[in-house]
Formats: sequence, C-alpha cells, structure tokens
Amino acid sequence: MGISDHATTLGDFKGEARLFPLPNLVLFPHVVQPLHIFEPRYRQMIRDCLDDDRVLAMALVATRQGYGFFGDPPLHPVICVGKVFKEEILPDGRFNLLLHGVSRGRIVDEMDPQGKLYRTAKVEILEDIPPASLQTALDLRKSLARQMTQWFAPQPAAVVQLRKLIKSDLTLGTLCDVFSFALPLEIEIKQELLELVDVEERARHLLEEIQKLEPPPSDIIKPMTRRKFPPDFSLN
Repeated sequence: MGISDHATTLGDFKGEARLFPLPNLVLFPHVVQPLHIFEPRYRQMIRDCLDDDRVLAMALVATRQGYGFFGDPPLHPVICVGKVFKEEILPDGRFNLLLHGVSRGRIVDEMDPQGKLYRTAKVEILEDIPPASLQTALDLRKSLARQMTQWFAPQPAAVVQLRKLIKSDLTLGTLCDVFSFALPLEIEIKQELLELVDVEERARHLLEEIQKLEPPPSDIIKPMTRRKFPPDFSLN
C-alpha cells in the first residue's frame, strides 16, 4: 500500500489530538487500520480532522476499571497517534477511513470540549528507547524470527512474508509493533505492548506472549488466512 511521507510523520504536531476511544482495538505505529465511522459525534470529529491536521488518536477504553460505556469512560493514557491518509465520504454522511499509526503518545490532560461532541486531549509524543547494544537487538530479532516462524508454520504464505519482514531494514521496535498488531493477543496484552517504549522490554514481553499462544488448529487454517499478514504497514 502506498502511503505518502506526509501520512507517516506528525510534522508540526501542536500537542493536541482528537480521541477515538474503542473497547476492542489497539492501534500500533507503522500499521494501517481501516475504520467505518457512523456515530454522529465521530462524524463531526472526522469532518474536523479532515479540515485540519488529519491527526486522530486511537485510545483503548479502560474497561477493567468497572465503568460502563456510557458518558465518557476512562481511557488508558498511552495511545497511538495516527494520521488519516485516505477517506471515502458516503452519501449519508458516514466515512470509510484508512488510519496510519504514526507514534505512541500519552494523554496529559483532556481538554474542554467547547461544544464539540467528541473528546480531545493534550498529548505528549513518546519516542522509542533502542536496545542497549546492537548485539542485543540482533539476538532479540533472531528470537522473534524463530518464534513467529514456528507459530505461522501451518501457513506457508505467511511464513514467506514473515521472512521478508525479518530480513528487511525495519527496526526491532517496528517489527514488534507489526507483530503485536497482527497476532491474536488479548486486548490488554496489546495495550501493555503499546505502553513499552523501551524496545528491549517490548521485544522480551512479546516473546513471552508468543510462547503462550497455541498454534492455529489445522481446521481453522483456511479462515485465518483471510486475515492479512503482514498487516499493511509503513517502512518509516
């Protein structure tokens, strides 16, 4: 998928982001998520987003805190700040979007909605902390390659794509993000991986979680192959 350079950077990010809370999705940097927007408040949000900087942040609803989904539920503070890089406006006002995850961020403070139906927050961008040494990064990369290959063994086409990713110039942190997004991990585990800015910690945590996954049974291999691997992602 062709993604313009403009969609893979935040440019002169002003430190504010519109929030799109969901209870069942964690977006990661470097991957693309299709979205269908139909609720009135989020239609308003997307119209404002497209008229402005096209920045939209995905936030996971903190369901384990015991709150419902009415009003403004609490959110996990670490989010993924993305950019809308392709949109389709439907005749009835709904939207189909492609959102490219650009960077981790942290909600510093939610802002006064000032008459808007959706939530907005002041956000600080979180940068990756690389492994302490190149050798550590290489060792973790090899471990990820081995475990991911074992997990996808029943799906030869996925293994071919996996090997291309491992041999590419993608950083260890980016590989972890792509794999974390693609694997069938529990949503709270995905959030934990999103929150790890230390790439070595992120890789080790992901390796632990892959070990817990059962390989897909042979009788569901066909349905699983419909899920694209790797997901659409950026080389940036």
